Amino acid sequence: MEILKTTDLKKYYGTGVNQVKALDGVNLSVEEGEFVAVVGTSGSGKSTLLHMLGGLDYATSGTVTVAGKDLSSLNETELTIFRRRNIGFVFQNYNLVPVLNVYENVVLPLELDGANIDRKYIQNIMEMLGILEKRDSLPGQLSGGQQQRVAIARALASKPSLILADEPTGNLDSKTSQEVLGLLKLTGETFHQTIVMITHNDALAQLCDRIIRIEDGRIVRTRTGKTPVSGKEVPEYEK
Repeated sequence: MEILKTTDLKKYYGTGVNQVKALDGVNLSVEEGEFVAVVGTSGSGKSTLLHMLGGLDYATSGTVTVAGKDLSSLNETELTIFRRRNIGFVFQNYNLVPVLNVYENVVLPLELDGANIDRKYIQNIMEMLGILEKRDSLPGQLSGGQQQRVAIARALASKPSLILADEPTGNLDSKTSQEVLGLLKLTGETFHQTIVMITHNDALAQLCDRIIRIEDGRIVRTRTGKTPVSGKEVPEYEK
């Protein structure tokens, strides 16, 4: 089932000769349960795309549909509520609240929404991510890898339809990056999450189900990851 779709998505800045086409007609479809990597050079438009997918910015034209809802049809308050309930975010800089402990950071989105906390589910997430024993620790007492695990647990806490990860291993060393990405993939599979990840690391992208390359605001290539059914990489689309 299709969980995410963009149709002729455009994001322009400026006008005339100074106009920058950050996104220039992106058509994208992601199925439920997929783990998709979006790769590209700096300034290619990949982070802008993630912001559009998460409803963090408004498109110049075109549409973004998440779980059957056209984000452009929502006002600011409705969009905030929809994001909180349907989209989980994992950022490069973790974005944890320093005065809250691990558990409080994980359940914060639920408390902001006034939702009931499924304590067993939260415990299962934290246990799988190896942070249950750190539940009373403050973010400043954790390593970078542990903080990113907390951020992943927080993204999963509301059981969202979609998880958007923006360079989630950008501040981590290679060993920790592999570990964190493996855990993100495992939790996605275990809890049936759909994940779209922005990354500049081609090696990490290979671990995803599908790799989308974007350049100059356009999708230029889409291919399967490292281990498709055929056992080799097969181009699915060439511009």
